[in-house]
Order: sequence, then C-alpha cells, then structure tokens
Amino acid sequence: MTHFSTTRLALGVATLLFAEPALAQTAVKLEGRCEKLVIAGQDLSGSCKGTLMNTVSRSRTSFDFTTGDGRSLSFSGNGAQQERTDDTDPLQPINLVIPSEKTKDGVVQGPLVAVGSCTFTSPQPGKTAIACEANAAKGRYEATFVTDAKPAAGAETKPDASAPGK
Repeated sequence: MTHFSTTRLALGVATLLFAEPALAQTAVKLEGRCEKLVIAGQDLSGSCKGTLMNTVSRSRTSFDFTTGDGRSLSFSGNGAQQERTDDTDPLQPINLVIPSEKTKDGVVQGPLVAVGSCTFTSPQPGKTAIACEANAAKGRYEATFVTDAKPAAGAETKPDASAPGK
C-alpha cells in the first residue's frame, strides 16, 4: 500500500469509527506543504507549517493547521455527517472553527460556530490535497494542505499505466 493510499485511508477512517458507540480516538499527522491559511480574513499562508493533524474524538473529526509563530486553526465537524459518493471526493461538513494563539498567559482558544466544509481529494501519484473553508462571525477561514505522498517503507509501487512511454 502506498503512502497516499494510507493517507486516504487515514482521512476516511472517521466514518468507520462513528459506526460504534465506543469513545474511539485517533490522530494522524500528515507531512507536506501548507499552501494556504487564512484566519478571520488574515492571510497567514507564509507562516503555515508543513504538518497537518487529522484528529477523531468521539463523534467529531478535525483538521488542524499551525503556524511558526504559535497560532493554529482547527476545522471541526460531526464525522458521522461525512458525505461520500463514487463520483466526488469525500466532504466533511464543518460547524466549528477554533482559532488559537500563544500569549504570555498561555494558549488562548476561541471556538466559533461556523458553516463550511473540508474536502480531501483522491490520491494522485505523489500527492493528495485537503482543503477547508468556513465562514464564522469573525470572518472567513480557509486552509489548503498538500501531502507529499510517498510509498511507505518497503511498499511496492506499480508503474503508472497512463504515464507517457508506458
């Protein structure tokens, strides 16, 4: 199984976890590039880190983006409401954004009711994307993250039949 298949599996695990009433929890750290990060209308893309956390706890799933200066943004929604069809990429409805920042008094978080969604694309050779957007009382929140999907250690890779010369 390649890394990008593992990534898609990890992002899709939220729906399976909610089928049971158990208090399942999981967190997956993804590495790649943060291409966009907007918090309350402020573009912080230049300071966004190359890691993304996908967390599942009870009935909620979240995608957490961070910056080098201690700010973070979490897009959160009810994982059981995740939509998926054969023709589209999975869509996670978002009903809460949680911007936070480090201050001299510690980490300050301000959960906000929001309307939005996160999508994660079908893995392509070498990458998969997670894109979130939401509107809340304090403005627009957006983030886009692209994984550097590489085969897992020891995994076999198959040649791409659609590649030129194959």
